[in-house]
Amino acid sequence: MRKLAYPIQKKSTGFYQLIEYKAEGNVIADVETELKRDERILRFLTVKLDKHAIAYNEKKRSKKAEAAAEAQA
Repeated sequence: MRKLAYPIQKKSTGFYQLIEYKAEGNVIADVETELKRDERILRFLTVKLDKHAIAYNEKKRSKKAEAAAEAQA
């Protein structure tokens, strides 16, 4: 739960979610349609990641996995 940058539909807090996936263009359009229909979702943003952003995310995830493995050991 985080404070929103500005009120949306008289709400000042909400959940932020980041979902990374690969899909064809028609699948993305279908997902966006479903997000628009869900009244629980106030806002969403779909972006295409370039190769540098993908590499950065993979590196970040691997570091997080290593830290989790060390914490369990």
